[in-house]
Amino acid sequence: MTSEKKRKLRNIAILALLGLIGGTFAFQAFNQQAINDRLRENPADYGGRVHDYYNSDTENKDIFVENFGQEPIMVRLKLSEFMEIQERGSTSWQQVAGGRRDDLDSWIPYIPEANNVSQRRSDNPSAAFNQYSDLTFGWTRGGQDAPWYLPTFNTAWDNPITAAAGHARDLSYRLENGELYPRATHPGSGEDAYWSEGETYPNTGQWSGAMITRETAQNLQQDKAPITLQEWHTRYRNTPDAIGDYWVIDHETGWAYWASQLHGGQATSYLIDEAHMRPEAERINGSYYYGIHVSSELIHPDQEFRDEPATGAVGELIAKIRNYGDGNPPSGINAPIGSFNFSRMSPGRIFTMWGQPFRYLENMGDGNHMIIRNEVIHFGTNWDSQNGLLLNWYNNDVVTTVPAIRAQREQYIVPVAETFNVGVLTFANTTRPNNNGLITNLDIFDIPYADRTRVVSGGNRRAFALSVADVNHLTAIGSFAIGADRGTPNRAWWLRTEASATSAWAINANGTWSSTGHSVATRGIRPALIIHQ
Repeated sequence: MTSEKKRKLRNIAILALLGLIGGTFAFQAFNQQAINDRLRENPADYGGRVHDYYNSDTENKDIFVENFGQEPIMVRLKLSEFMEIQERGSTSWQQVAGGRRDDLDSWIPYIPEANNVSQRRSDNPSAAFNQYSDLTFGWTRGGQDAPWYLPTFNTAWDNPITAAAGHARDLSYRLENGELYPRATHPGSGEDAYWSEGETYPNTGQWSGAMITRETAQNLQQDKAPITLQEWHTRYRNTPDAIGDYWVIDHETGWAYWASQLHGGQATSYLIDEAHMRPEAERINGSYYYGIHVSSELIHPDQEFRDEPATGAVGELIAKIRNYGDGNPPSGINAPIGSFNFSRMSPGRIFTMWGQPFRYLENMGDGNHMIIRNEVIHFGTNWDSQNGLLLNWYNNDVVTTVPAIRAQREQYIVPVAETFNVGVLTFANTTRPNNNGLITNLDIFDIPYADRTRVVSGGNRRAFALSVADVNHLTAIGSFAIGADRGTPNRAWWLRTEASATSAWAINANGTWSSTGHSVATRGIRPALIIHQ
């Protein structure tokens, strides 16, 4: 490649950062004054940064996303291209596929063939670039460990500046006169394998972000090379590999989705590893400009992407990432308890363990997690039989009667009270503005209000039925946020709270509160456990 062409070749990166905060967030900083001669940066709750390392001499181009916060995020990137040619002796530029160099919104999204992520789709304007440019997707060094990178210094969640290194340029800066000032914002030459294990780099003020020292970290190893949405839908959607550490590119819109939640301190594998100009570009008689624009949407799983589809293959992929992209086995896979990381689960997450379908309810702190069977058992039983059926389920279906299995499983089950002081909560005396929501006056009934299931040292390792206070609390924190979360199809289930001397509370199949007589055999059982991990 001639030096003239090298000067014309530019790969541009821009970050469009969206809603990295999920739920409510408040921050205030007043004039705090102290000195202890120690500099430490506390990690942010939420935050993500696009890294774009590019070297025009070697044509290495590494694009990935780092989560510098503590909470998981969902990631999607979109690549857009622009190219124009100026014939020698001409004063005008001819665009290869339309658009304008100074209008990034007019650049052409990279749209792959439905079954080939590396080839632009023939019936799309992006196909015009096939003649001049090849993009290498994923980490291409077979058999080698994942690469290393330098984490960003810029950990402000609402700062749109990318980590652009080498010849990559961030487009967030403008001069006082408003003119765009592209520049590198992160150390490094953009060459392949520039960073390695154990390196440190101090920011003395030349780079955006905190003036601290960073130590290199390793990208995630890709589970598979990037694939198209069509390939995901036909080959992986109903398999254990439906979620994992790899990229899925929508062959309709060009959005590339990281097929898992990206947890704090992690960085994705490469979406792109190289941007290579083909011989046809070398033979251009004159000059050319070729650019790649990287846009992103990084969100907390509680939020939604812009124009997020609720149906179709994309909607299904996003739903799986949101619901099951926490690094735990998919809901339909019966996995041993050691395969799960309960601290990463969100309320309502479904999983299968010990041959039983469970719903995750709450992180209770200190490594304790409340779970409940996701389906009713023994439907058609009365309230008086509940405790005996819970004991039977625990002994025979969970810990089993095999001593070795019981010992292995029971070590994870936390003891609770031998008996619960449930009191009496008269159904008619409670205030239920929405019958599937909160009981707003529960706190005036001292004993039922206090009947929350808690860890009891020296208690019994056993299954239990939830109380009205449990369900009310779980509804308040979002585990049972809507009736559909609390209900089970065509199956009402008993709570342990009594409504009178002869009746008890229950949850209807549609999730609403109810009460009926102890002897009425029209309800089922939903055993709950507290697990320690």
